[in-house]
Amino acid sequence: MAATSSASAALFSLLPFPTSTPASARAGGSHYRPTRSAAAVSPIRCSAASPDLSPGAPAPAPPRPQIELEFLGPKPGADGSYPVDRAAAVSGDKLLRDVMVENKIELYAAYGKLMNCGGGGSCGTCIVEIIDGKELLSPRTDAENRYLKKKPESWRLTCQTIVGNKENSGKVVVQRLPQWKK
Repeated sequence: MAATSSASAALFSLLPFPTSTPASARAGGSHYRPTRSAAAVSPIRCSAASPDLSPGAPAPAPPRPQIELEFLGPKPGADGSYPVDRAAAVSGDKLLRDVMVENKIELYAAYGKLMNCGGGGSCGTCIVEIIDGKELLSPRTDAENRYLKKKPESWRLTCQTIVGNKENSGKVVVQRLPQWKK
């Protein structure tokens, strides 16, 4: 046991801070934190932005294609122009509904706010009209064909529409609540 405590004492003597607690800290009951001297601490410098240049390191991934989205309000303002909300999404990663919800863009009319299915494709309340960029979206699903049977081809359900296909990029213009447009 004595050999162990002398070995411990030898190791602690190499540390760059004091190993004994001052009497003032013991008596007062406050917590003592040993401090390191400035000379004992060597600065460490690194940068998260520094690329790994080692020969076996994989090349950094190329930037993924982005889809820019413009959402037109359902009714024109006093000046006759529609209000516009903008968002962006990585191509092929998200449903149009998720992009709208994440960016706090109004999606539902009054009835849809109360009675939507939460993105399951079973209520038909998240209707939008694609004004431009239809080719940058996924094709219509069976659920869309069922709910939008008598609606224009440009109308989509946001909960069924994937933004992009992982390879394309561009701009999509979306009319929110097209049933309100007059």
